[in-house]
Amino acid sequence: MASSCRRPEHMAPPDVVSYYLSVDSSRMIEIQTQMSERAVELLNLPEGQPCFLLDVGCGSGLSGDYLSEEGHYWVGIDISPAMLDVALDREVEGDLVLGDMGHGMPFRAGTFDGCISISALQWLCNADKKSHSPPKRLFTFFSTLYSSLARGSRAVFQLYPENSEQLELITTQAMKAGFSGGMVVDYPNSSKAKKFFLCLFAGMTGVLPKVRRDVCLPCRFKNMKGKSVKKGRDWILEKKERRRRQGREVRADTKYTGRQRRPHF
Repeated sequence: MASSCRRPEHMAPPDVVSYYLSVDSSRMIEIQTQMSERAVELLNLPEGQPCFLLDVGCGSGLSGDYLSEEGHYWVGIDISPAMLDVALDREVEGDLVLGDMGHGMPFRAGTFDGCISISALQWLCNADKKSHSPPKRLFTFFSTLYSSLARGSRAVFQLYPENSEQLELITTQAMKAGFSGGMVVDYPNSSKAKKFFLCLFAGMTGVLPKVRRDVCLPCRFKNMKGKSVKKGRDWILEKKERRRRQGREVRADTKYTGRQRRPHF
């Protein structure tokens, strides 16, 4: 468990501090993409079938970018207007909602085929106001999320728990709201690579996925799924075609689309 002395949730409320922690460096984007990829893997979605997913604590839309690349449709909810403004400036493909997850999910029953959340859930364990009760806010969130998910779907949360008591609090409220499931801890023997994923099942009893135990060094040039290299011509053409199917206005393709530009000096 990480030490609490530098934990962001102890610095300021999430709508204040999240914007200042949102530096989209190449390393940050890489880490966010890796965790999003793992979360989607744990959702165990039907192969080759577009799904409608919820991204809780979507921030600037980095996880949403991965969902779009996988061919899924998504809605992101976040408490920070500044972060959602960044997502709008980045022209993410999902729909965005401003909201506090501690107040519950404002969606109709059975709306989503799954839910992911990266580095957001632990914020509900922190009381930023006198009126905030972490157990009540967690239960409100989980109970309304349970309602908004289709039966038989999953919700996967990557989180940074402060201690074992916080893990117990989170899982207890999730089970009280109707979920089954538990914690999947990847690379449990590595202090740096260890990642916690809360994998929840809605309306069914499932078997928790296997954990990852071998730490793999990141390969910046890999394309293991045979997909187009990000920011290359094929990737840009695929993204433009997805936007056309969504009815958005997109510039026409030319011989210059995705072409590498020479440096100005």
